[in-house]
Amino acid sequence: MPNIKIFSGSSHPDLGQKIADRLGLELGKVVTKKFSNQETCVEIGESVRGEDVYIVQSGCGEINDNLMELLIMINACKIASASRVTAVIPCFPYARQDKKDKVGSRAPISAKLVANMLSVSGADHIITMDLHASQIQGFFDIPVDNLYAEPAVLKWIKENINEWKNCTIVSPDAGGAKRVTSIADRLNVDFALIHKERKKANEVDRMVLVGDVKDRVAILVDDMADTCGTICHAADKLLSAGATKVYAILTHGIFSGPAITRINNACFEAVVVTNTIPQEDKMKHCSKIQVIDISMILAEAIRRTHNGESVSYLFSHVPL
Repeated sequence: MPNIKIFSGSSHPDLGQKIADRLGLELGKVVTKKFSNQETCVEIGESVRGEDVYIVQSGCGEINDNLMELLIMINACKIASASRVTAVIPCFPYARQDKKDKVGSRAPISAKLVANMLSVSGADHIITMDLHASQIQGFFDIPVDNLYAEPAVLKWIKENINEWKNCTIVSPDAGGAKRVTSIADRLNVDFALIHKERKKANEVDRMVLVGDVKDRVAILVDDMADTCGTICHAADKLLSAGATKVYAILTHGIFSGPAITRINNACFEAVVVTNTIPQEDKMKHCSKIQVIDISMILAEAIRRTHNGESVSYLFSHVPL
């Protein structure tokens, strides 16, 4: 693939390497370091003049440092005369701060701010996965490809859950109903949702199950899990409603704070996440976590974008 360069930031080097291997390319040379006052310094170690550049950096770990590193890398490539710079952001940072709520109307819309920062730094195109709200694409004036983990999730369900034909796909909140109905339709099974009332962020108060899970396998599906309070409460609710087994499938496994302890104490058969965020350390402390590799979806999106082909095939198929 001539005239293409792939660089990886320091947030998820393993994913960057997998994408490069899949495309049969070497990762570009880049040195990222911090000065003693904690300023980020990035040096691109090879020519990018006239090249189609892709920078892989996920919104995880030290989120603010990694976001700043991405912005600096984009700008470094842009002012070194790269013809096009695409930011590949598997997990979009600040995606949950996407609107003002009725309560606390002085809240910021930080996702829009991040979109502006990416545009101003010089990004020409964004590739991301399972945005928390699809409307975030509209925060940008540049093209955004929002890929879906759904095809990989369907494949995992069919290969790993023997009783998948007798399962119910469950959304842990009303916001994920669309995502869940799409998967349930593709599998030709029922769906249910849990209505939760939050008193404040990261704390769930009361839950009501809408739908039937009695004597069935329940599969909780959500786009992300952070402290895991919601999905662990939901799992208890599903078991008390008669579910035989409970699985959780999440695109972005952030797992901060007490998340791992909660999963270990919860009644899940497995908690399945994609590798948009590195999971190696968390898997050491929790045997229930399993990982779906989505590097081939991102690699294929990069290949198609570079060659000027349609990306929409990936919305319903996993590349072989």
